[in-house]
Amino acid sequence: MSAPDGSPVGAERSIGQLFASATTEMSALVHDEIALAKAQLKHDVKRGAASGGAFSAAAVLLLFSLPMLNFALAYGIRSWSHWNLAVCFLLSFAANVLVAIVLALIGVFFAKKAAKSKGPQKVAASVKETAGVLQNAKPHPRPALEEHAPEAIEAVARSSS
Repeated sequence: MSAPDGSPVGAERSIGQLFASATTEMSALVHDEIALAKAQLKHDVKRGAASGGAFSAAAVLLLFSLPMLNFALAYGIRSWSHWNLAVCFLLSFAANVLVAIVLALIGVFFAKKAAKSKGPQKVAASVKETAGVLQNAKPHPRPALEEHAPEAIEAVARSSS
C-alpha cells in the first residue's frame, strides 16, 4: 500500500511531498464540489423545464380548446337547461378558463419548488467552509531536533505513520 505520491505508507515524507499530496487532495475536493454543483443545477433546470411545460400546456389548451369546447359545451348546456345561447357560451368559456387556471397553478407549484432549491448556494458555502478550515490550520509543533536528536526523530517517525 502506498501514499498518493507513490511513497510507501509509514515512510517519512518530505514537506514538499506532503504539500504536493495536500494540493492534489484539495484539487480533487474542488473538482468534486464543482461536479456536485453541476448535478444540482441540472436538477433545478429539470424542475424549471417542468414548470415551463405546465405553463405552455395551459396556454395551448386554452387557445386550441376554446372554439371546439365552447361550442360543444354551450349547445350541451342549452339542450339541458333551455337557457339563452349566449349564457351557455359564457359558461363553457368559464369552464375552459378554470381548467387553464388549474394548469397554471401546477406550473407555479413547480416554479416555486425550483426557486426554493438552494443547491449551488449550499455547495458554495461548503467550499468556503473548507477553505476557512484550511486557512486556519496550523502545523503541529515539533520539538527541537538538537536537544533530543534520536528520541525526537523516533517520535516524529511514529507520529507521522
